[in-house]
Formats: sequence, C-alpha cells, structure tokens
Amino acid sequence: MSELKTSYESLAEWAQSTPDCLFLSQPVNGEVRDWTFREAFDDVSRLANALLESGLVAGDKVAILSKNCAEWVLSDIALAMAGLISVPIYPTAGPNMIAYVMQHSEAKAILVGKLDDASAAERALSADTITIGFPYAGMTCQHELQALIDAHEPLMRPHRPANEDGMTILYTSGSTGQPKGVVISYGAYHYACTTTAMLNDVVPEDRTLSYLPLAHITERTVVAGPAIFSGTSLYFVDTIESFLDDLKRARATTFVSVPRLWVQFQAGVHRHIAPAKLNLLLAIPIVRKFVARRVRERLGLDNCRLLGSGSAPISPDTIRWYEKIGVTIGEGWGMSETSGLSCANIPFDSRKVGTIGTPLPGTEMKLSNDAEILIRSPGLLTEYYKRPDLTAESFTEDHFFRTGDKGEWNEKLQAFRVTGRVKDQFKSAKGKYVSPVPIESKLGGNPLIEQVCVMGSGLRAPVAVLVPSVSATGSAREVIRRNLADLLNNVNGMLESHEKLARLFVVSEPWTIENGLLTPTLKIKRDSLEEKYATMIARDENELVVWADV
Repeated sequence: MSELKTSYESLAEWAQSTPDCLFLSQPVNGEVRDWTFREAFDDVSRLANALLESGLVAGDKVAILSKNCAEWVLSDIALAMAGLISVPIYPTAGPNMIAYVMQHSEAKAILVGKLDDASAAERALSADTITIGFPYAGMTCQHELQALIDAHEPLMRPHRPANEDGMTILYTSGSTGQPKGVVISYGAYHYACTTTAMLNDVVPEDRTLSYLPLAHITERTVVAGPAIFSGTSLYFVDTIESFLDDLKRARATTFVSVPRLWVQFQAGVHRHIAPAKLNLLLAIPIVRKFVARRVRERLGLDNCRLLGSGSAPISPDTIRWYEKIGVTIGEGWGMSETSGLSCANIPFDSRKVGTIGTPLPGTEMKLSNDAEILIRSPGLLTEYYKRPDLTAESFTEDHFFRTGDKGEWNEKLQAFRVTGRVKDQFKSAKGKYVSPVPIESKLGGNPLIEQVCVMGSGLRAPVAVLVPSVSATGSAREVIRRNLADLLNNVNGMLESHEKLARLFVVSEPWTIENGLLTPTLKIKRDSLEEKYATMIARDENELVVWADV
C-alpha cells in the first residue's frame, strides 16, 4: 500500500497548488454556489476546529444525515481532520433506523442536511445529541453549519491517524434484521479512493456528478473520494426534477449509476423514439453516428469518457443497448466491507460484458469450494462494530473475506461473473436449487421491464414478478402480453429444466425505498417481495403472463 494520505491532506495540497480551481458546485433553488479548493479547505479547517471546540474529542462518533450536497463532502473531510469518526445515515431512513444507528454507534452529534422529510430525524434524536444544520430547509438544529464555520479559526493541528485507525462506520442496508456497522480504516479508504482513481485515469480536468447516496460506499470511494484525491470538480443535483439539467450543466466526463437508473434512462429515450425505429436508424451507417450523438446529448452523457454501473447486477442486454449509441458501461463489483469497487470491467472490454471484469491492483479474489467469492484486499473492513463473533465468522483462516456472493471464473476472458447471493438461492418443490440473479438478468434487459424478481421457494416451478417500464405504459396490454410471453419462452429456452419459469406476474406498483421494497441503494428486498406476493405467486394460472395487483 502507498503511504497514507488523508482526505484533508489531499485537499490541502490542491488548495496550495490549484487554489482557484473549482472543487464543489451546488445548485440551490436554481442558483449555484461554488467552492474553489482554497475556499473548501478553509471551510473544512474551520469546521474541524468548531467541532472540537463544541466538546467533541478525537475518536467520538458523529453522524451525517443528508441527501448528497457539497456540505456533506466538506463535513466528512472536516470530521477526519478533527479525528472524529463519521457515521453516515441514509436520508431515507425512518425514525427507528436513525435511532438504532445513533444508539449503536454511540454518536454524540449529528450533521443534518437536505431531507425530503425531517420529521423522522426530529422523532429519533435524543435531547442530548449535538445537532448541526446544513443551510437547507428542514429540521431546526442547535447550530448552523455556516455560522460555526464563520465563528472559528482554522484548525492548526489536524489529527494524524495510523493506517489501521477507524475513519468511518457504514451501516449496511440489509433486507432483514438490524444493519451491521462496517468499520473502515483510513488506510482502507485511501486505498479504495486512490486505486479507483488510478484505474479510471482520473485527472484534475475531469468533472463528475454526485447523486447516488453518499451514505453508501460506492459514492464515497468511487465518486467523491477520487475527486478529493485527484483534484477534480464534483457537481451535485438540486432536485429530482432538475437531474438532467444538472447533469448537462456538469458536462460530466465520468458518470456512475445503478442498473435501475440506467434502465430508466433507456426508457426515457424510448418515450421519444420507439425501440424498433431507433434500432432501424442505428442500423443505417450513414445516420447511425448522428442519431447516437443526439441520444447521448439528450441523456447528458455526450462529454463522458468513462461510465460505470454497480451496486447490483445489470443486464448484458442493457449494456449492449448503450453500446449501440456509443455509451460503454463498465460493470463493477464491490461491497461496503471491501470499501467499494474491487473488481471491474474497466477499461471497458466488449468481450467481458456480463462479467464484473478483473480485480483491482492489490486485490486478490478466488472461489471457495462452494463457488463463493472470497477476497483479500487492503480495502477490507477492520471489523463489524461491536460484533467480534460476526467478524471472526466472516474471514477464512488465510484472511480472505467471505463475500456471500456466488461466482464463476472465466479463464479465457480472465474475468469473474457473479451468479447471485449464497442466501438468495431457493429450493423449488422439485428439490433443486435455483439462483434467481442470472434469470433476472436475462429478463431485465427487455425495455418493457423496469424491475423484476424471480422467486419460488416451495413452488412446483419458479415465477417472476415484474414492474413494467414507463415505455410499456403507452402500449396496448395485449401487445405487451405477447411480447412478454415471447420473452418468457426465449429465456426458458436458455435455462435448465428445474429453472424454467412457469409464468410472469405483472404488477403496477413500483418497488421503491419508501414502500420498503428497495434498499437505499436500490437493490430489491427479496424477503419483503416474497412476503408481499406470496399469495399471488402460489395461485395456479393458465396464462403465461398474468396482470395482478396486490
């Protein structure tokens, strides 16, 4: 591992070498506030001093509860500068989750920022918690961030950590039970950010948009972290409605998203031009480049040189669709426990579509006898907070971490492929195990489908429940039924006999974070979906495609 450099040390270097270059750009109600590197470092050092003068001491935990914004990044760097351990909380968390994380982590203070609904935080926080508010409408706090910054001098003696010292505790958004606190060290964070930046050839001239939750490791070490260490410009989103305008304003050169949003972007294109017509135009050499360029411009991706997808498996068909318009999406894999990106198809190699590529430099991956992916890396977690039993169970004798993902190794391509979660497998009534993720991947590339979940524990045959895409809503139900029936037959033709799907159930209610069917990182909650649709999927139906509302 290279010599440890903290986020605030890197920011200080950029503030010295490129003081007037843009670091952070935050739109608020149609207006934009920018921070140069010099301004950002000044705010960070003053905030770090203010936090310590409030009575906090090095080693104390401080939570951050906010949607992505410039102040989130500034606060995270300031916490490290002060030697405080950050505890991010997802902005969509309910009062029970907020209260649990605050209590379990023993956080003494919380920074509260952009929230759609501040009532959850107001109900969850105890009276003795120090509260600091970002400059957005929401919860009334004891202190205002900007007032603290303005009232304090810069911190003159920043905290100097060792590699193994804990920097942050990430509470994973599991589908069942209470979340686990993943302790990430300064050394692991530094490795993750700098190795990702090196792999992606990130340079100061790059621009990127931060909009996936900063409470999740991917945004922290794949987007924001490389920007801090590489001296690049980081842009933010004002509202959901302004997303495309904010992306175009950023003129992003690198962009990372998740499968569901890539599918939604695709559906947005299909709302303006039918899939069949677009495919026809892209097949004509003389107009292909023009059409592809116009589509990229509409999506705000015309300046991008590097694009990625992670957090959950993405259908190869979706990647192939984007490839046709000149958008090459490298699929990546990682976990909170690995400090983010650990394996990736970057630089993009078309032959490796459908795989997660090869491990990052310094990271080792292999398969257990049961095909579970094992990993050893400088980016691995230090421990599960207050869970020494779980920490011990999660490592092999030779210090490889048990990821819980099943995989395959393609010797010819020198690439790994994820085939699902060990715990996601279910046994049908035929007594054979079914892995749902590969089947979902085959279905999910169809533009009529936005979300899909394969289930069938104890059933005679598996079934799939799906939410149709926006592009499907304008078509007649009978046309959609025929197309989905054809898709089902085609997919079943690629499956083993015990994997073949009996039918597709089409439901109208989208799966969201708010209704408890998606995690904050937009992964489906299988247990919740199986419980919600248990009665429906158990019904015997004659049709291959069934419309059903629960």
